[in-house]
Amino acid sequence: MKNRILTGIQSSGVPHLGNILGAMMPAIELSKKENNEAFLFIADLHSLTTIKNAEVRKHNTNSVAAAWLAFGLDTDKNVFYRQSRVPQVTELTWFLSCYVPFPMLANAHSFKDKSDKLSDVNAGLFTYPVLMAADILLYSANQVPVGKDQLQHLEITRDIASSFNNKYGETFIVPEPLISTDVMIVPGTDGQKMSKSYNNFIDIFLPDKELEKQVKLIVTDATPLEAPKNPYTCNVFKIYSLLATADMTNEMRIKYLAGNYGYGHAKKELFELICDKFKNERIAFTNFMKDEALLEKKLSEGEEKAMEVANDFLNNMRVKLGFK
Repeated sequence: MKNRILTGIQSSGVPHLGNILGAMMPAIELSKKENNEAFLFIADLHSLTTIKNAEVRKHNTNSVAAAWLAFGLDTDKNVFYRQSRVPQVTELTWFLSCYVPFPMLANAHSFKDKSDKLSDVNAGLFTYPVLMAADILLYSANQVPVGKDQLQHLEITRDIASSFNNKYGETFIVPEPLISTDVMIVPGTDGQKMSKSYNNFIDIFLPDKELEKQVKLIVTDATPLEAPKNPYTCNVFKIYSLLATADMTNEMRIKYLAGNYGYGHAKKELFELICDKFKNERIAFTNFMKDEALLEKKLSEGEEKAMEVANDFLNNMRVKLGFK
């Protein structure tokens, strides 16, 4: 039996460099391993907690799909789908909600981080971990790649699954977190973790001039051009080193230490590296975005596969709960 891996990316915007290096590329590599089967989805229902504009969500969903495909996701071997097109996930969310104690959700980071201004918190944000649990448990995922910021939500999923299993017998696979030590934490233009919510991201799919403007926004210190610089405290160097070969990184390090090498020079090299490294993916992304029919075909095929798995699982759940 294959090892089933599941991960999703919200349709809250075009995937940025942090999403690509930290989540998408590692997930695609995992999906290529012979014994792995990947369920990779676009979390468009999750995005409704913050994005209310339908056209924006549709564009974002297409952008996320185009990015996955541009980076080489094999949709024949794996299951690629929109969360909202498999409505069984919302039915399971309701079932699970009736078993989750209030304090568990009140302690979740997704709620606590915004609980100081409750007027801005909608019920969807409060129950976010339950929908996330349903995303995972519906497809009997064995492993879920997570960063440290999502680990708590996975622990909630594990607690929900274990508690239900104790009451009704073996129903859910209790998923294991997959935390890779090589997963890249990508700094944003301001030095914090790259995130859409901080508006500090680099969108590699932008046209050249707009992309270069974003790279130029990376915050640096006021060290004069002629003076030596510390590469290890510089955001430009940190991002460059995540993309470059060891030799290229060492070459830039020597330039920093030697002086007469400005941050403007480093930013120019970083911009050129991004354009070169992701040349094919940037072209593919643009082509996918122009071909909505192809995106729809790829997603619909995946949704048929996901629906089949979801139906089989929910039929069993309905029997256990007395709904069938």
